[in-house]
Amino acid sequence: MHHHHHGHDHHDHTREGNKKGLVIALVITAGIMLLEFFGGLLTNSLALLSDSGHMLSDASSLALSLVAIWFAARPPSPKKTYGFYRFEILAAFFNGVTLFFIAGFIVYEAYGRFFDPPAVSSGSMMLIALIGLAANLLSAWALIRKGDIKDNVNLRSAYLHVIGDALGSVGAIIAGIVMYFFDWYAADPVISVVVALLILKSAWGVLKHTVHILMEGTPLMIDPQEVQKALEDIDGVINVHDLHIWTITSGLDSLSCHLLIEDHKDEQWVLQKAIDKIEASFKILHTTIQVEKSDLQHGVTTI
Repeated sequence: MHHHHHGHDHHDHTREGNKKGLVIALVITAGIMLLEFFGGLLTNSLALLSDSGHMLSDASSLALSLVAIWFAARPPSPKKTYGFYRFEILAAFFNGVTLFFIAGFIVYEAYGRFFDPPAVSSGSMMLIALIGLAANLLSAWALIRKGDIKDNVNLRSAYLHVIGDALGSVGAIIAGIVMYFFDWYAADPVISVVVALLILKSAWGVLKHTVHILMEGTPLMIDPQEVQKALEDIDGVINVHDLHIWTITSGLDSLSCHLLIEDHKDEQWVLQKAIDKIEASFKILHTTIQVEKSDLQHGVTTI
């Protein structure tokens, strides 16, 4: 049996980048949230107020993502042998849930305004929304530039919050243009609902992914049959059983399996080949592989 684990340096370096990106995005988002909130009150715009509400959830989600990164950096303990890596996934899950609530609140508020849309100071509203859009794009750029939004579900959930904000700002600008030129004030709640639906779409993606990880699902980019075939192609391997592949946290996948090999083969040679192949082909650095020969007897597992 062999337990193989390295790549922590790369993981720590990535985490530092993620942290910097999140701090920049949090400072920008909190500032614009206040601007849009007071701007929404002054201009009587639901689109701006809903966007500031979404930004409040963004600021909270960015702060939560930062806390999650801090937690994940804590060392393992006898009771938490994997450390606190999973906290990042829980943070992403919570962020997804908050997006659902915010979208529901926006739709509820918009419904009340459909039938009696109040007048809105569209010129001021557009100016504030433009500033908000610029800030959102800056936050998104900071997260892309500094962080790992492709492989880190925690960071991606925060990034989706920011992109949702950018859509909210675009929506507020469009609503402002319609109201400014056509005096059609129902545009404000209509655009708010469109933005809420876009928020729901991204929230559903985050929730689905985080639940998959929490349920020990196979990483989305890895096909277990390909892994099995790769291992069985190693000279001397008869079969692979009890194969499990799961994600501990974003960018940190694990694999465990049993290899039944021919009796005359050198276990250490086969083991090294298996470790190298899994790392090279599937980028899995955390492997636990048990090598067995025909005379080994052990209980049959049901999972």
